[in-house]
Amino acid sequence: MWSDMIGNVIGLLALALGWRRSIWTWPAQLASGAVLVTAYASAQLSGGVGKQLLVIAVAVWGWRQWTRGERLARDGSVAVRFATWRERALLAGGAAVGTAAVGGLFTLYPSLSWSPWADAYIFVGTVVAMIAQARGLVEFWFAWLLVDIVGVPLAFNSGLAFSGLVYLIYFALVLWGLRDWWLRSRTPVPEGTPA
Repeated sequence: MWSDMIGNVIGLLALALGWRRSIWTWPAQLASGAVLVTAYASAQLSGGVGKQLLVIAVAVWGWRQWTRGERLARDGSVAVRFATWRERALLAGGAAVGTAAVGGLFTLYPSLSWSPWADAYIFVGTVVAMIAQARGLVEFWFAWLLVDIVGVPLAFNSGLAFSGLVYLIYFALVLWGLRDWWLRSRTPVPEGTPA
């Protein structure tokens, strides 16, 4: 399926740009989401369509967060850090409540997803990851790892083999991105630089 392949290739580009903390990660995520809407619609995965529409909305918000320039490193890229314990609790709590709510919705309306709980987990996990990315939190990468663990088998079982293969590539890129952001979060910010 061409839309699946093109959308996921753009998604890989978005991930690589996120790894580099480039502002262009957000337009790429927006474009990927727009193309993947058609892929999921043709595979009759309403939950996937809804997820991509939400990805588009969060990409617009994330783009706005990064263009404000409030949290820039010396090189002009976004400064990254680990979340506080409070932020982690909010992300985890939001993921749990969101997954329960979306899973319940998908269960009540089976036409939205043939795999309601896995779809809900991926749907909410994607949003949590993007919110953490928009805030420059290293935990963004952990959220993507957790999404990929469920996303790979679900994509293959849905007949979206290219998405499954891309999720495997995402997994490797996420590990490298996690390492990079982790190391950058440990680099001291010189005085006078906005945090």
